[in-house]
Amino acid sequence: MSPLSLFLTSGQRVWEKRMCGRYASFRQAQDLADAFARSGFIQDVLFADGSDEWRESFNIAPTQDVRIVVERPLTAAARTETFVDASGQVVDLSTINDDPVRQVRLARWGLVPSWAKDPSIGSRMINARSETIAEKPAFKRALASRRCIVPADGYYEWQKGETAKSPKTPFYITPADGSPFAFAGIYEFWKPKDGGDDAQWLVTVSIITTAADRELGEIHDRRPVFLTPEHYDSWLDPEVGAQEALGILGIDVIDTQHVIVSTDVNKVANNSPELIREVS
Repeated sequence: MSPLSLFLTSGQRVWEKRMCGRYASFRQAQDLADAFARSGFIQDVLFADGSDEWRESFNIAPTQDVRIVVERPLTAAARTETFVDASGQVVDLSTINDDPVRQVRLARWGLVPSWAKDPSIGSRMINARSETIAEKPAFKRALASRRCIVPADGYYEWQKGETAKSPKTPFYITPADGSPFAFAGIYEFWKPKDGGDDAQWLVTVSIITTAADRELGEIHDRRPVFLTPEHYDSWLDPEVGAQEALGILGIDVIDTQHVIVSTDVNKVANNSPELIREVS
């Protein structure tokens, strides 16, 4: 995703110097349940916030709602929500104990720390660098206990041209084996201080990035942190502390493939399967 990734705020174009700022997510609930079930379990993933009815997107941009995979106990407040399984059937929460439950939820892309005065700061926090995440006040508390997986079918990155004035070339990058990406992420809860008890919590997320190497490094010098299935459980486990979680970042290397795609992806308003098609 682009070193100059475009996202829209109040109808205006705002350019930010970011990578990992655009991706695609179009798999349906059953596919996510299969991919992100806990080790030794089959389809134990619950869906909240309407995430089971996800409307496929081929051009997700910052400040939009995205799907995240988390593992949290069902608090008293959570038990007032409606959860469904991958088939869309409502789950009887009385059968579920107080242990952490793997869930797919919706979150706004762009992390808003709990101490922020307003949520506008989130547009500048779409990514968290793995090298400094444990030191940054905005990210370190979330790293300790609010980690998530951001599922993606592929992401976009723009390669610089030969000169500063040369147009950038968009690439679409996917796992070579056809599985979904599991981006390492962190999430936070925020609500206005003067909103009273009735104020709604805003859930936000940031995607963790690291240095790119091999072929990906020829496209851009940064990439999302990829997780592999053997690390899903420990990354999501809220009992795993920050230092152990840091040890997971950057371990996993997966084979990827990439194709050049149309510059139509540059515009957030464009959103169709044609965006991920290879162009000559």
